[in-house]
Order: sequence, then structure tokens, then C-alpha cells
Amino acid sequence: MAFEDKDLVCKDCGATFIFTIGEQEFYAEKGFENEPQRCRECRNVRKASRNSQEGRSREMFTVVCADCGVETQVPFQPTSDRPVYCRECYQHHRPAREQY
Repeated sequence: MAFEDKDLVCKDCGATFIFTIGEQEFYAEKGFENEPQRCRECRNVRKASRNSQEGRSREMFTVVCADCGVETQVPFQPTSDRPVYCRECYQHHRPAREQY
């Protein structure tokens, strides 16, 4: 399927933005059927507002690091079948990410 750049209008700010060939190919590869309705800036603003959780605080759980024994807090309810680490020790146990 041949794609061409498309001019779209953002439903939030009304600005015209380009839905590029590369973006269209990505959408097709992922199976997305709808075109984007917001420009990149409005998508970023919307994403940031969702991530900020607007006034809601995340429940934290106090645990003891399985390596160094320091008390720390984590944003999940730990289970007894897996060790929990402080931030520093976790960095040593974390699997290395592959670079692409």
C-alpha cells in the first residue's frame, strides 16, 4: 500500500499537522485503524496530564531491601516469593537492556 503525507486538523487546538508516511506505516504495522486526532504537542500534553494523576497519591509500601537491609518504599504490594530491593541494589540486579 502506498502512503502519502496527509494534513490533519488537531481536535484540541485546531492546528494543522502532518501525518507522515512513516507514521502511517507504523500505524498500519500495529494494526491501528484510526488516524491520530491530535497534534504531537496536544498528545504530549494529554499524556502528561494522565501520568500526573492530578492530586491522587500512589500508595507506597515500606519494605526492607533483600541485599543491603535498608528500609525503602516501593509502589507495589510485595509478595513473599520474590525479593525486593532498594533503588541502588535494584540497579545491580536489573537485566541489561539491549541497545537497538
